[in-house]
Amino acid sequence: MTRTPPLLEVNALKKHFPLRGGLLGGITGQVYALDGVTFSIEKGETLSLVGESGCGKSTVGKAILRLIDPTDGEVWLDGARIDNLPASQLRPLRRRIQVVFQDPFSSLNPRMRVRDIIAEPLRNFGLAGGGDVDDRVATLMDTVRLPRDAMRRFPHEFSGGQRQRIGIARALAPGADLIICDEAVSALDVSVKAQIVNLLSDLQDELGLALLFISHDLAIVEHLTHRVAVMYLGKIVEIAERRTLFANPRHPYTRALLSAVPVPDPTARRDRIILTGDVPSPISPPSGCRFHTRCPYVFDRCRTEEPLLRDVGEGQKAACHLDELPALRMLPQAA
Repeated sequence: MTRTPPLLEVNALKKHFPLRGGLLGGITGQVYALDGVTFSIEKGETLSLVGESGCGKSTVGKAILRLIDPTDGEVWLDGARIDNLPASQLRPLRRRIQVVFQDPFSSLNPRMRVRDIIAEPLRNFGLAGGGDVDDRVATLMDTVRLPRDAMRRFPHEFSGGQRQRIGIARALAPGADLIICDEAVSALDVSVKAQIVNLLSDLQDELGLALLFISHDLAIVEHLTHRVAVMYLGKIVEIAERRTLFANPRHPYTRALLSAVPVPDPTARRDRIILTGDVPSPISPPSGCRFHTRCPYVFDRCRTEEPLLRDVGEGQKAACHLDELPALRMLPQAA
């Protein structure tokens, strides 16, 4: 029986940015922004990519979109490789993969009316023309729960949540299969965040969208996602189904992140895991496990041998030497 390929497959993706200096401007080093990232997303699935600022989450999205060219690795869309396509062949890819950016104001052209912002991809891809444009735009306004009479207004006349809805409508316009949400709710108020997350969830059910949801807000991630991938310093250190990861995190970094998530009950007891030290520089990442300089359970092997992302049961993968030790069962869990 032939296996149906996932909608998106990323294999050993790397992005190294050269550092230049000296009198002649030669390359003096590399920033290892991504250093071997592997994951897949099925049709209609949400994968959340989480981690601290600077870990490489947004760089993953940009490399998939070909806003930057990867240094190495492969990106496959629906069984076809896309990372090595020349610029002249990227047009069909742009239609199938769209993005919703973090700042809903700066991502919209302030000189264009909402109608023209949403209609732009329809015209670019030849999907509508003449009177059909207004009908398609009106339908998209209904889809994102905005009034049709707002089409004649400019972005500055809307609230932050409404502007983000406009951005989502623009991403939906060309009929995308995959939408990359790059911190799409981080700039919004708490109540508006919930509205946008519920909208994305509804749209996924209605349209069968796949989402790559890049975020550092684990409370939002727990509500929206199907699977979670945790990144640290350019690598994925753990990936699992949502319930499995939140109930039984296997990597110490994931445990520390979950222990910091606020809970609404002030009487609830939390076993906080406080990480010491700063995140190492991606210019000169540590040898062995990249997390060993901050890990409370580090031992000699961690400092010299890099752990592989391997299966630890129930579809969960973690890159940690502790998984090979019985002592793992004794580590504190996030409450």
